[in-house]
Amino acid sequence: MAKTKTDFLQDIVNVYRTSGQAWPSTARAIAGWAIQEGLWKPPTKNLIEQCADEIAAAMRDEYFIDPQGRTVRRKHPYREIEELPDGKHKQLFLWVDVADAKPAEMEKAFQFGRKLIVGDCKQLKTDVDSYNDNNPHGEYIEICFDFRDDLAEAEQPTVYPGL
Repeated sequence: MAKTKTDFLQDIVNVYRTSGQAWPSTARAIAGWAIQEGLWKPPTKNLIEQCADEIAAAMRDEYFIDPQGRTVRRKHPYREIEELPDGKHKQLFLWVDVADAKPAEMEKAFQFGRKLIVGDCKQLKTDVDSYNDNNPHGEYIEICFDFRDDLAEAEQPTVYPGL
């Protein structure tokens, strides 16, 4: 019978212990030893995914100050669906820079961002509705999903000249 990934990792722990390494130990120490001994190597796919996730996080965190003094996110993603030669579809997240993106690209990116916000609001509404229907305290919590006042307040200055 072929070994599972779990069996493989449990074997690494057993080899670690029988080789005289410190025990009790942390999983981190065992992992460091296993990598140093060449017993475990990350699949290339995982390295690429990890690097891509870190790059995406860095792009999300890149801001600049526009001529009006606003802090603006520089890079924005949008979703595209690519058809593969076998007829299957693959989801891609394409990134654009607000400084040189075409209007159609920015519209896709802004709509994608809006869909993410709507998804969060939908989940919050579901959570609130469930709590209101099922909480043992008989209380009702109301949440407003009209963000106009919140946005107006957020646009107010936080530093007042002359004070």
